[in-house]
Amino acid sequence: MSARTAITATAVVAAVAGTVLMPLSAYAAPATGGAPALRIELGAPVPSGPLTRGGATESFDLTVTNPSDKAAPFHPWLLGNENSPIALKKTDVVFKVDEINAPDTASYIGQQDHGWQGVFYPAGKNLSAGFEVPAGGKLKWKVTVGLGKDYPVNSNAFELRASTTSYELAPDGQASLTLKAAPATGPAAKLSTHFENNGSCDGANDDETRCKQLMLWYRHEGVAFSSDLVTRLTVKFPGDVKNPDTQVRVMVDGKWTDVHPDRNGDFMLPKMPKDFAGVSADTFALQVKLGPKTQVTRPTLVTLQAGVALDEKKVEYISTTATDFKLAPAKPEQPKAEQSKPAKPAGSTTQVSQTASSSAVTPVTAPAGGTPQASGSLAHTGSDSDTGLYAGLAAVLVALGGAAAWLGARRRGGATRA
Repeated sequence: MSARTAITATAVVAAVAGTVLMPLSAYAAPATGGAPALRIELGAPVPSGPLTRGGATESFDLTVTNPSDKAAPFHPWLLGNENSPIALKKTDVVFKVDEINAPDTASYIGQQDHGWQGVFYPAGKNLSAGFEVPAGGKLKWKVTVGLGKDYPVNSNAFELRASTTSYELAPDGQASLTLKAAPATGPAAKLSTHFENNGSCDGANDDETRCKQLMLWYRHEGVAFSSDLVTRLTVKFPGDVKNPDTQVRVMVDGKWTDVHPDRNGDFMLPKMPKDFAGVSADTFALQVKLGPKTQVTRPTLVTLQAGVALDEKKVEYISTTATDFKLAPAKPEQPKAEQSKPAKPAGSTTQVSQTASSSAVTPVTAPAGGTPQASGSLAHTGSDSDTGLYAGLAAVLVALGGAAAWLGARRRGGATRA
């Protein structure tokens, strides 16, 4: 497949999809060597005054000439505000094409990467169909252009480049035209931003924290912007930090919400309304912290930058701000010292007395042979030495003997009183 065929095929696919036209990057400069011969000419716009948003339109002639001795195909393609950082929507530009010396014509507005594109083609045919310019002849159309009521207020012109979707023009065959735009009513839209450092996330006054909390403030002046504002956060570490594992959260409806990084490692905040209407405050509460996989091993100076743009895909900032702070890895937890309990010496007086007291209610049996033996836990009371065991037994026997003597005395006393 040739390069020309490939580009035409791309246009066909885009036309079938029905959503976009040719990618702006698909167009290449006309081939050299004199093979493509077509040339485009654009006439002066009428009327000549500047266009107003939502106002009257202007018209100009577009003529394509074929000086060669063979008929040549022509797929017209107009691109608007190519090099401007300001994105255009389909509705931002009024576009119409009428044939003068050409077959019946239909027109279409497309959009690719927020770039405006105008295409016209033979009526009743597919969007990718082209015209045929006869050998030594020309075709002519009237192109009408106007500005929609929401055309960007900070754009003072509408620039058009007339080309084709294929390699059909001579090296100098393209043409361009600039239509002036009247200033928008009211002061131009302006924006300024700044960070406010609120300390660590836990509220502690610590300059070397793992998590920093900040506020990003917006100050809007003038009329509303042409589209909602896109804010991109970039966290910069020193070059020797290979994997900082940065995490960002933003406060949304009273809750901390994780912001996931894009493929460039940047963080896109929720869009701010173009007129700042319906928001409780022109601020974002933020938290920037080190994740569990961070390779930051010491307190490190970090730069946080916020860039605000009107288009997420065109990184042309209308306001930027930055701040520096330190992030540090989590401090290792100190192990708690275990409190040692003083050990009681084996065979102590307290242990023996407690053993004797508790053993006083333990039955004592005398096996055949007449030697008393302690049952249950008594045999393990005191130290493991024989002396402790005998001392415990002696205490039990003394207690039992005293009890027996008291009972005998009670019986005798009762008999005497009787």
